Amino acid sequence: MARMNHSAPVEVTYKSMRFFITHNPTNATLNKFIEELKKYGDTTIIRVYEATYDTTLVEKEGTSVLDWPFDDGVPPPNQIVDDWLSLVKINICKGPGCYIAIHCVTFLGRWHGAFNSKQL
Repeated sequence: MARMNHSAPVEVTYKSMRFFITHNPTNATLNKFIEELKKYGDTTIIRVYEATYDTTLVEKEGTSVLDWPFDDGVPPPNQIVDDWLSLVKINICKGPGCYIAIHCVTFLGRWHGAFNSKQL
């Protein structure tokens, strides 16, 4: 079984919104990643880079995977911002057992650019 040399997901909560930031799995580490996801309940994953794993196993567990890639170090396009806000609104309505998981390759450039943009 493949080892994962990544820290555990970081949970971020704000009022009734729940997010977790996690490493990017590969096909070799996907089973362990799925085990981690199950701890969080109803989860939607957002991938903001090129795919590093097949989503079939994750989706069989009831987790949605959305691919919203954008370039590293820059703010996301307006469409991704709009999609993000819509997803957050949907998950708030689902209740406190819902999470949105976010991951890219290292979680440095893409989300740094997003959180520093005037769009969010």
